[in-house]
Amino acid sequence: MAGALTDVLGEVLVAADGEEVAVSALAARGVSLVGLYFGCSLGGPCAQLGASLAAFYGRFRGEAAAAGGQRLEIVFVSAEQEQQQWQEAVRAMPWLALPFADKHRKLKLWNKYRVSNIPSLIFIDASTGKVVCRNGLLVIRDDPEGLEFPWGPKPFSEVAAGPLLRNNGQTLDSSALEGSHVGVYFSAHWCPPCRSLTRVLVESYRKIKEAGQKFEILFVSADRSEDSFKQYFSEMPWVAVPYADEARRSRLNRLYGIQGIPTLIVLDSKGDVITRQGRVEVLNDIECREFPWHPKPVLELTDSNAVQLNEGPCLVLFVDSEDDGESEAAKQLIQPIAEKIIAKYKAKEEEAPLLFFVAGEDDMTDSLRDYTNLPEAAPLLTILDMSARAKSLFRRLWILQRVLTPDPVSNLLVVPCFTQ
Repeated sequence: MAGALTDVLGEVLVAADGEEVAVSALAARGVSLVGLYFGCSLGGPCAQLGASLAAFYGRFRGEAAAAGGQRLEIVFVSAEQEQQQWQEAVRAMPWLALPFADKHRKLKLWNKYRVSNIPSLIFIDASTGKVVCRNGLLVIRDDPEGLEFPWGPKPFSEVAAGPLLRNNGQTLDSSALEGSHVGVYFSAHWCPPCRSLTRVLVESYRKIKEAGQKFEILFVSADRSEDSFKQYFSEMPWVAVPYADEARRSRLNRLYGIQGIPTLIVLDSKGDVITRQGRVEVLNDIECREFPWHPKPVLELTDSNAVQLNEGPCLVLFVDSEDDGESEAAKQLIQPIAEKIIAKYKAKEEEAPLLFFVAGEDDMTDSLRDYTNLPEAAPLLTILDMSARAKSLFRRLWILQRVLTPDPVSNLLVVPCFTQ
């Protein structure tokens, strides 16, 4: 266990009293699950979670004292920029914290787990370091007594099991989804981007069904009332989890670690995830020619997929799109290294640390260059880290050395980019 956790957390953590605690010591305590708490000391949501998490953690500590072992440990990964604020926050917490000085590891954790907002709580297996549950906030809300510990992932068919609705009031069992590709659609009427996507998704659904594909969409509502749910669902030709079944809706959110809406998760006929970027795929493939949208190693940057730049470090190759064939040649240039990196991390059941894009010339690309202070040169290769909380250059320039072969792009300009 110590080896896997040390790879994730380093050699030492810090307790509330300032004492260092060896990561290797967690094994002796019987810790089998670690919660990574990404947050800060400021008020609002972080303060609310802190209070709930302290009560939750206290129950496990009490159980540990009675049983002679500790199943759960929490590690605070701070967003604080000032050491004094960090010290004050840590002193008020009953759990451990990543050392303030270990800023490189903090950045690495934000990127590794694609944390885009705070507070976030991600549970990892202490023996392997792999993610068990991405949405620990819902665990605290739904299972405050910890009865479902360790909250590991379950098959989609098990989590979704139960009656489903059609907008005409008809009910059917979730077993009707078996053997079909399924789009699990997290959305709400109060969300304008959701309503916009729904209009497009209705047409995509119709085209896919008319093409004879076995495809169904399962709507998981985030509406604030049943009336809003009914109004919104009346526009949808697919099935939904009943609004009153809040527990099942929450379990589906937990299963896929949903952090924002709209989100469309596309599953294969066995219930395994094909892509978490169904929203982007639907908007980029209006005719649904590439359904069921298996991920591509290298994407062409567009208005609809530019949102992915915020998910973590991205390698972007800017090209002169007025030159016929240059975009395709650029994809072929970086595709081998993209495939190699993706395969390496897939073998470890982890997400690759980089996304790969080719960007042509349009208004969106111009805005991106302006925002990141990039020169107008083309071709230009850069690594952007635009994650809201990861405020340091992603220093993996060895990748550039593997990408830059002298023959195809002898005049390629390489600019590592830091964004505030």
